[in-house]
Amino acid sequence: MKTNQLLLGLAVLVALAPAGPSAAADNQPVVVELFTSQGCSSCPPANANLISLSQRNDVLVLSFAVTYWDYLGWKDSFGRPEYTDRQRIYEPALGQRGPFTPQMVVNGTTTAVGNNLAEVERLIDGAHRTTTPAVVLGGGYVEVGEGEAPADGADVWLVQYDPNVVEVPVQRGENTGRTLPHTHVVHLLRHVGEWRGGAARFETGDEAAGLRTAVLVQERNGGPILGAATD
Repeated sequence: MKTNQLLLGLAVLVALAPAGPSAAADNQPVVVELFTSQGCSSCPPANANLISLSQRNDVLVLSFAVTYWDYLGWKDSFGRPEYTDRQRIYEPALGQRGPFTPQMVVNGTTTAVGNNLAEVERLIDGAHRTTTPAVVLGGGYVEVGEGEAPADGADVWLVQYDPNVVEVPVQRGENTGRTLPHTHVVHLLRHVGEWRGGAARFETGDEAAGLRTAVLVQERNGGPILGAATD
């Protein structure tokens, strides 16, 4: 009788133990990145589609504002050169001759025009849900579990984004006079380390007020996203 009680107690302790990287692997989201610009007249429908996709529990959406349309008369209030660079890195791997807006990239492997919600949802539903490596966020750090890494390793990216819908009035350029809704706008993109297959821990620092944190583990040079998590 005492042995059975001991075994039962151990089972309860295991069940209550916090989930580590391996236990969290099955719940990783499909990552959808929108490359957009407030100066692009064809982008507002894609922004609306991203708002719709943000309601899905199995998807992490991120909005990157590019800068190459700023010359049209309106400088995107969220645009940064590193977001433009991120989009350009994707293009060779995706078989494209150059960047365009609005573009959505799904898990770093497939792409569609962001205005075509049905096509984007088809790509999401067909995306491979990564189970390795597991990615678990803690307070000021991220743990990446063991797994099969690419030969030259993978990049670990820190992203901070605003999960709210933000309305931006545009005063010049192609969208003059319009107020454009945005969601999951990225405010920070930073490379925090390399993952080479072993369990690893990386410092993420503190979140800015009102922002949320995501971490992406991704093959180099715009390759597939191998693991992702958000708080």
